[in-house]
Amino acid sequence: MDDTDVEQVTLALLDAANDKDSEVQDQVRKSMLTLGKQQPDRVLAMCQDYLLKHPKLVVSHRVVVLQTIELIVGCRIEEISAPRIKSIISLASEEMTRSKDVVPDWQQAASNILVAVGNKHINDIMEEILSKFQPGFLPHFFVVQTLANLSDSNVYGMVPFLNAILGTMLPMLAMAKQDNMKWVFSSALCHFSDSILEYLANLDKAPDPTVRKDTFSGEIYAAFDILFNNWLQSREPKLRLTVGEAVGSMCHLMASDKLEEQLPRIIPTIVSLYKKNTEHYVISKSLCQVLEASVNMGSRVLETQLDGLLLTLHQQVSAPVDYSDPPTVKNHNEVLRCFSLLANSFPDRLVMYVLQRLENSNERSRMGSLAVLRHLINSSSSTMESKKLLILASIRQPMADHSNKVKKRVVQVISAMAHHGYLELEGGELLVRFIVQNCALHDTYQSHQRATSDPEEVTNEALRTMCDSTLHLLTTTVGRLADVLWPKLLYYLTPSQFSNATTPLCKSLIVLGNKKKSNQEPSFKIDFTQEVNLPSPQTLMIRLLVNAAFPFNSRGHGPPSLSLLQILSINIHPKTETVWEKEIPPLLSLLEVSESTAESLDKKKWDEKLLELLSQTLTSIEDDKWVCQFAAEATRYLSTYNNALEEKSFLYRCIGVTLQQCFNKEVVKKQLQEVLLAARHNDAIEREGVAMGVGLCANSHLEGTLAKLDEFGKSDAFKKSPSIFNLLKERNEVEVEKVKSTLILCYGHVALNAPPEKILSRIDQDILRCISKHFNTKVLGIKVETKDLTMKLSLIQSVGLIARAISRCVKKQGYIFSRKQELITVMLDFMKSEPSDSLKTPVRPLVMTTCANLMSLDPPLSENESFDLLKVCVNGVLSLPPDTHTPEKTKDEEILDPKQRKVLYRDTLAALQELLRSILARDPSPDGLQGIFKHIESWLGSVHDHERERAITATSNLLTYYLESLTVKCMVSFHNLGALLGRLSPRCSDPLPAVRAAAVDCIYTLLSIQLRYEGFSLDYRDEGVEGLLPLKEALENPDHSVLYKTCSDLTKVMSKRLPQQQLTTLVFMLFEGLVDSQANCCRASSVILNTLLKNRGAGLQELVPEMLEVLHVRLQSITEEQVRVAVGQTVLILASQHLQTVINTLVNQPLPYDSWTSEMWMAMGADPIVANQIMEMVMEKLVITAPYVDKKESMMRGGMTKVATNQPLAMTCGLKELLLNGQAQEPAVSLFPQLFSCLTVRLGASVGVMPPKDNNHKHSGSLHVAGVAAEALRILLARAQLDEVMKRLDEDNAWDAMKELNTHVTGVTLLARAMAKHAGPRLPAIVESLCPSLNNIYECQRITVTAFFSELLNHHVATELLLIDVLMNNMMERISDPCCTVRMLAVRGLGNIAVGSPEKVNKYAKELLAAMSSGMEEKDDPGKLITLEAMSGLSKVLLYLDKNNVHLLVVYIFMKIRPFLESDNDDIRCASILLMGNLSKFGSGEQVFKDQIHNVLVSLLLHLVDPNAQVVKACKYAMRVCAPVVGSEQITAMFQNHLHEDKSLHYGEFINDLTKYLIQDFPGMLNFYHISVIQFFKSNWAEVRAAAAMFIGFLLGNIQQEHLSHLNMGTISKGLVVLLQDPDPVVRAKAAEAMGHFH
Repeated sequence: MDDTDVEQVTLALLDAANDKDSEVQDQVRKSMLTLGKQQPDRVLAMCQDYLLKHPKLVVSHRVVVLQTIELIVGCRIEEISAPRIKSIISLASEEMTRSKDVVPDWQQAASNILVAVGNKHINDIMEEILSKFQPGFLPHFFVVQTLANLSDSNVYGMVPFLNAILGTMLPMLAMAKQDNMKWVFSSALCHFSDSILEYLANLDKAPDPTVRKDTFSGEIYAAFDILFNNWLQSREPKLRLTVGEAVGSMCHLMASDKLEEQLPRIIPTIVSLYKKNTEHYVISKSLCQVLEASVNMGSRVLETQLDGLLLTLHQQVSAPVDYSDPPTVKNHNEVLRCFSLLANSFPDRLVMYVLQRLENSNERSRMGSLAVLRHLINSSSSTMESKKLLILASIRQPMADHSNKVKKRVVQVISAMAHHGYLELEGGELLVRFIVQNCALHDTYQSHQRATSDPEEVTNEALRTMCDSTLHLLTTTVGRLADVLWPKLLYYLTPSQFSNATTPLCKSLIVLGNKKKSNQEPSFKIDFTQEVNLPSPQTLMIRLLVNAAFPFNSRGHGPPSLSLLQILSINIHPKTETVWEKEIPPLLSLLEVSESTAESLDKKKWDEKLLELLSQTLTSIEDDKWVCQFAAEATRYLSTYNNALEEKSFLYRCIGVTLQQCFNKEVVKKQLQEVLLAARHNDAIEREGVAMGVGLCANSHLEGTLAKLDEFGKSDAFKKSPSIFNLLKERNEVEVEKVKSTLILCYGHVALNAPPEKILSRIDQDILRCISKHFNTKVLGIKVETKDLTMKLSLIQSVGLIARAISRCVKKQGYIFSRKQELITVMLDFMKSEPSDSLKTPVRPLVMTTCANLMSLDPPLSENESFDLLKVCVNGVLSLPPDTHTPEKTKDEEILDPKQRKVLYRDTLAALQELLRSILARDPSPDGLQGIFKHIESWLGSVHDHERERAITATSNLLTYYLESLTVKCMVSFHNLGALLGRLSPRCSDPLPAVRAAAVDCIYTLLSIQLRYEGFSLDYRDEGVEGLLPLKEALENPDHSVLYKTCSDLTKVMSKRLPQQQLTTLVFMLFEGLVDSQANCCRASSVILNTLLKNRGAGLQELVPEMLEVLHVRLQSITEEQVRVAVGQTVLILASQHLQTVINTLVNQPLPYDSWTSEMWMAMGADPIVANQIMEMVMEKLVITAPYVDKKESMMRGGMTKVATNQPLAMTCGLKELLLNGQAQEPAVSLFPQLFSCLTVRLGASVGVMPPKDNNHKHSGSLHVAGVAAEALRILLARAQLDEVMKRLDEDNAWDAMKELNTHVTGVTLLARAMAKHAGPRLPAIVESLCPSLNNIYECQRITVTAFFSELLNHHVATELLLIDVLMNNMMERISDPCCTVRMLAVRGLGNIAVGSPEKVNKYAKELLAAMSSGMEEKDDPGKLITLEAMSGLSKVLLYLDKNNVHLLVVYIFMKIRPFLESDNDDIRCASILLMGNLSKFGSGEQVFKDQIHNVLVSLLLHLVDPNAQVVKACKYAMRVCAPVVGSEQITAMFQNHLHEDKSLHYGEFINDLTKYLIQDFPGMLNFYHISVIQFFKSNWAEVRAAAAMFIGFLLGNIQQEHLSHLNMGTISKGLVVLLQDPDPVVRAKAAEAMGHFH
């Protein structure tokens, strides 16, 4: 390679070194470095020359050149000649000191060169530098800086010079007046000291082992004197810090006596720096070095400084540490190091000082002491051994601290203590307690507080998580703690204050227990008599069982509690092990399901499973004494849950289950007494819990339980205690009432749980009598009923439970419940006494549920009793205000929150429905149904939404139940069907969606009931009736037309199923419906009426006059537009005989049609014969009438506008409306090909056409002419049930495309594609209908049809349906069409044959090649669209043409394509590349073709980075298929392995490898290749220019010396130099990279 080329390139790189783009700058440096590594001397010489020739170069540019020199020197120091080294040294020295002022970047870069050279040539460097470091003269700032850096980078080279340097430097110190000089001297002294210390520490590796510390002591002390006494007092903080840092380093080198003498001054002075500077790390580091030096020499003076030192160090260690700010962390660690150093010399004083500070009131101070303590425990364990008990005692003080920050530090100290054997000592258990206490912390309630910005803030959550982890670590990593923690941790499981720590506690105990169990350690078995502090096995079991009942409380304590219970089994009782091993794992797996949450868990079933586990466990224990103790402890443990009533309620049930297993009747009695006495009766949840527990007990002890309840009812608990002036009278009364409430509930649960065979005999005598006694109080012998709500609710609930108990027993034995009516009357009185305007208590739902339970019992109610019950309950519930209504608050009552109110309303409505069902169950007949419905009927038409919704919901529920329980014994008439349908069907259009849905359900159910009465079987499904349910979805849409359509469909079903004799009732009910309170329902009535008359009107002949009269009267009062339209539709049906007149009238209606006219058109579609006639008439008119006329836009502008002619437009609008009617389907399908063709051609003629102006009709201009045709076509497709076609068109947005002028062809293509794919069999008739339009005078219609046919050829269906010849002939004809677009579409169609019917390609070979060739030469082709289509088409066709058809044309086509490869049009570029690839199979094996491939290979390779992704894909394809023709096996393999369309390509690696193979296999063509590539240096695309530069770079990088002659290096270097100034930074970077290969 010519030297001048290298120089030219290097020079260009030097010029570009200051490029404005940082990435280009980096690449220039890399290339310079690459060249420099290859030819260090030459490149360094050029860099030097460059700097010398350009003395005025901007600083940033000089810096880059200097940095390049430094890099080359750094990595090639060994290979650079001595003269060059010397000249570089002098250059760098000159650059560094040329300016007397400090210019940091420039001078630093020069200094770095000297340091880099100094690593190898220290003597030469020192000779140069010392020449500028003369005694008596203040040196340049960077001379000193360079010496400092050299001492760092070459310790062994520099230290031998340091004595002399220090000697020269000392006098200079006095001359330094400027702060920056003082700073650089101080910094240098610091570096020198560090280097000397490193040298002395590694004397074995040092060149001169005789060097000793005292060699430097004198000079260092002298320097120290100046720095310490003069400079340290500077006002400049940066200088003070550096001096301080230097003093720390110099202390180690000072003579011991001097250091000892100075210590009393050094320490206070350094300590005082803390106040003057914010950067404390440097000060702490320096202080640490001073202390280290003092301790190492055994200083005696140090002790005198201890007090002040400790004070300052403690302040520092107490400073906040921000872990996102590294200096604060480093400072903290240095201060801790200081403490460690002092601890080794003065352990007693230090520990006492730190512990005293623990008692300080300042939080930060306490935190500091704890940090030191933790550090000392971990780092100075031998020193601290004797202090263990003292530390244990002292840590108690901060353990009581309220601050979470302090607690966090305490936890860290405890963790350290645990690892060093403190916890086993006496008092260690307090530390464990502390950890557990903080595991039990509750969340920080900060929802209303502002988040603090304190980086050290410790929330309860964070502290708790830390304690969880610490407990886990102590359990798992400190083996010797196992016996400290097991079993003592069990103590913390039962007190309620530790409940939030249950999860971590259980997990630790599980680990410890498993370990001890598997190692068979004797300590696994717990002796509860020895471990007096531990809870008993029974209490433990109770606690863990209740935890398990609420598995997601206390941070998910359920699973760990169950797992621990299983591990503790033999410790609880030896016989539990087998049961628990079998039963607990399935319970755990239920909770472990990933979706398991408090909401998803079925709490009722879960509780039952746990109670069953308890029952099985107690059965297996077979130890009555143990079970009795369990019951006693469970009762004692109740008070623990006074703040967690749900848990307490579960525990009551556990007690009940336990007492079932107790054989000792005295114990049972005693426990029941305790439960009843200790219960807090004021709370509803607790009352319920007590009652359930007592009820469960009664299962085994019915007699004893009833006796105890009776005895308790007579006990002192009910006697009012006398008090002064009866002040407490009211309170006592309240309490007594609550206790009575509990007892009343207990009786209910006893009845429910008692054995069925024993209970019936006790209902009247024992249970109801006692309930009645407690509920009614006697005053002077007269019963007075209580007003207490709690007692009312308890009574209602209890009666309900008793009714359930009786009905359960009645199934097995008959029973007449004589007190039924009496109880129902009491219940209704409660209901009546509730305020009618609000719902605040659960009295209503409980009353109705209880009445429902009583209904099923004998004797049945009389008609009047049923009527009263229904009236009170239905009116009492339906009249309630809506659940969003907030009632007024009275003085005693609490207001329910909205959530509670919603639940109460829901329960009340559910209870009403349950009651109605139970009443209907007594008389499930049409009359029974009517008896209930008449109470609801009037509410259906209420003006209030919520009342209608409740009424219809209740009706729906009732009818469903009626249907489900219906058994038809003989052919009975469902005589009230018409009346029910008449009332309910208009509600299908109610304004409220919920009412609409429920109304459909009602009608569905009514018709299903009718089917059953007609004798159809239960599983019979009537298609019409079943079709009602999907209508509910349509009804969700409040759109009126949807509602009416639905009502109409509904009516058709109703009319089909309605017996003739009920029709009249229904019709006249619907007339009433026309004036419903809700306008929507009036409309629905009219629609239902219309449809009904249409379907069944023939049967009502004699009623027609009356009906018309009623209609006439109603019309006068109907204001709703839609109702009028519906009535008009009736008239339209009657007028359908006079078709021509109707059509003529409608066509002359103003456009666009109003809704009335549209309805008229649509209604006519109901009759297929009429619809067929209309369709044929419209098509005929559209063919013979001109679609538009050309009009001048205005007098001023000369342009023409297409304006639609009125009649065809009106016809199209009418046809569209007509097709909207679902019943127009049959004629639409039979005329589908003609309609499709007609509308497609009409659409073509409507695109870009303006609507006609009608001055009388203001909306006429808003009509979209093409939109009407497109919509009609879309509806036609729907009518023809071409759902897949429509789905595809909707997905592709084809409709929008078809309507607009610029996208119309695309839209029609999408239409043809969808038809070809999903409606093939319909195409022959469509093609036949469309053909005549190809010769149409309207260009727009020819375009539409050609586009349609062109796309059909893309699908094989054209051949399958024998359409290919027709289509091909039409395309051939269109090739010479006067319209450019038609010609383009024809060429496209011809190309498409290769995709649709490849087997036909050779049949038409000659025509196809001729058409494509002429297409590529098309002159009248403004956007080169025909050329593009011709190339794309030829590409497709070539895949299937025989070789002999194409052979002679290959080179000719190749020549035609080449110019297009660099076209600016992406599509043409892409098409030409693809076509080239497809030509490859016709030229394989021929030299001439191979040459052609090599001619374009460079272009293809460079377009692999084309900005257009499709072009890149095309290149990959073309190169892959041409690969075999290239003539190199390796290149062929590369192309085929790496160039896959879907795989990304690492372009750089690819081109690098490729150039290697090109050099190897085609050395003779290198000249051609590199000239081809250089041409691309001027490409329009930056990506391609960059790739060309890269290509040349790799070519240069891989070429061997012997092939270099093939390359014109001058041209290459010139080209790259130009690219280095390219506007695009990527190109500049790649050019620079390529230049790096010039070597």
